[in-house]
Amino acid sequence: MPYRPTKRMKKTVLGGGAVVLLAALNAPAALSFAEEKYHAYKIAQPGYKAQYGSWNTVDIPDGYRTNAIHAALLHTGKVLIIAGSGNNQKKFDEGSFDTVLWDPKANTFKTVETPEDFFCAGHSQLPDGRLLVAGGTARYEVLDGAVTRAGGLMRIKNESPDKAMTLKKGTRFRSPGGSWYISQFDVTVPKAERKQKITYTKSGAMQPWKTTVKAAEERVFVQAAEDGPQAVTEKSAQYAIDGLAGKDAENVYGIAEKIDMEKQDFQGIRAAYEFDPTAEKYIPVDPMAKARWYPTLVTLQDGKVLAVSGLDEVGVVDPGDNEIYDPRTKKWSKGPFRYFPTYPALFLTKGGKLFYPASNAGYGPAEKGREPGMWDLKTNTFTKVPGLEDLDQTETSSSLLLPPAQDQRVMILGGGGVGESDKATGRTAVIDLKEDSPAFKTGPRLPQGTRYLNSVIMPDDSVFTSGGSYDYRGRGASNILKAQFYDPEENVFRAAADPRVGRNYHSEALLLPDGRVATFGSDSLYGDKDNTKLGKFEQRMEVYTPPYLYRNKDSRPVIGDGPEDVPADGRATFKAEHADRIATARLMRPSAVTHTTDVEQRSVDLKMTKDENKGTVTVDVPRDRALVPPGWYMLFVTDTEGIPSEAKWVQVR
Repeated sequence: MPYRPTKRMKKTVLGGGAVVLLAALNAPAALSFAEEKYHAYKIAQPGYKAQYGSWNTVDIPDGYRTNAIHAALLHTGKVLIIAGSGNNQKKFDEGSFDTVLWDPKANTFKTVETPEDFFCAGHSQLPDGRLLVAGGTARYEVLDGAVTRAGGLMRIKNESPDKAMTLKKGTRFRSPGGSWYISQFDVTVPKAERKQKITYTKSGAMQPWKTTVKAAEERVFVQAAEDGPQAVTEKSAQYAIDGLAGKDAENVYGIAEKIDMEKQDFQGIRAAYEFDPTAEKYIPVDPMAKARWYPTLVTLQDGKVLAVSGLDEVGVVDPGDNEIYDPRTKKWSKGPFRYFPTYPALFLTKGGKLFYPASNAGYGPAEKGREPGMWDLKTNTFTKVPGLEDLDQTETSSSLLLPPAQDQRVMILGGGGVGESDKATGRTAVIDLKEDSPAFKTGPRLPQGTRYLNSVIMPDDSVFTSGGSYDYRGRGASNILKAQFYDPEENVFRAAADPRVGRNYHSEALLLPDGRVATFGSDSLYGDKDNTKLGKFEQRMEVYTPPYLYRNKDSRPVIGDGPEDVPADGRATFKAEHADRIATARLMRPSAVTHTTDVEQRSVDLKMTKDENKGTVTVDVPRDRALVPPGWYMLFVTDTEGIPSEAKWVQVR
């Protein structure tokens, strides 16, 4: 008789099979869980932290989470996090703009009243410690296919030499054919320029003065009053302004060359403010002459600030009408004319020249303004430099003046193709500007092609780099959860602990006074690998604690009492614990960073003498203001083991 299992045995066998099958199905998940648990255990070990450092997520209370677009360290030790409308059309339409002030030491937060949409503005540290914020958003883009009303540039002419004319937002313009167009912003057109000229007869006799008038002009973006293509025009025409009568109607009119239904880009604003770190509020100053969205602001050796590039009031990249802000008069003046793509990286070098490593954050044609070189502001000449590989992939790259600043070496890291390109490069390159014929030399490669890499100069002269993605705005789940240190002396990378939060477009990182690094923001287009789910702005903040803070914490050097103002001769003496072990001193300029662009940060080597009996260190600050621009700095001292002190804030005038 053949063997037959009993019902009980069948249940047992089937049950066992089910367990085996279930175990097989769940094996990958179980393995992943085990790997995660082991990884969490490994990175928590003291030995691991001492070699690679560690990351911690900041606890942000409800009501203070925001879309960090800009971050700047203030001399109070607090971090100004600016969102404006934060790449959120709804908040823009509501006129709801955000700024948050974060105190890293106490981990406290405060909201700051924000008077303008500073989304994609520029910023720079001023000599007195205020932060200049200029530009921002006047209008969000409307993509091809989504434009419902014809729009374009209206040039408003004023032929009256007697008075300026202000036209409020909503002013109506009528075309010769009867179509109506509405202005989207306030605009003031100055008085016309009256000129008098002497003329002579053929015999040489002087005739009475001849007076001519040159019309003044301003520009404004207008849209058709109604939906549809009927208001599209390719013809240049003169437009009457509704509500004007008599002489005003004769003297003031509009001229439009083209009004269409093509893509309408972001548009900039002229507004400028100083943020006061003591009062913790924005203070208005004179607006810029040009509207700017995505501009770069860079502090010059005399403490003035140069504003460069940006999209203007009609969404066009500025042709080169740069401006200079004087913090003493709070006014702007005309700067040297030169074109750059938006958010260009410009570094102040010895002699007051600006070096452009071809690194920029986006917008502008691929064939214009993409080559690196040295810009002499006095003569307005630009000297190109050779040697940079992957020159077609410098957009969304990272760049910095390597420490110490006296070495005058500039580095570019990663980057990608222009616009929405999927190109990304792992190339790094360094140029030594002290050489007779400077040229880029290719450096060690990043682990993979990387866009939006954030790079931070550290007190021990290393460069900490983290995050980024290998595709445009993190498409295809392309965020890179990696970090590394670059050693400028050895020209090599070494690994650091991996961050847990991805950072790509609209992300920032900066050095804190306690020697840690804070990271903010990130704005992925999509939230999954297949690009089927829209991305969500990353509002978590992470802080990285470097390995040097896990070594001999009890013997960390300490800077004590000393002058807050650096004396005129540059020499300052400070009390110092463990003075016998102090090896180096650095002045580090606080960051003002956005879109991976930070032209403020720099580290200056200080000559140092120690008096071990008195427990003091004396430092000598270079007097060259092209090397040490006026402003507030963090003074760090570092011991023989590479452990830095906490920063002491000092002002260089």
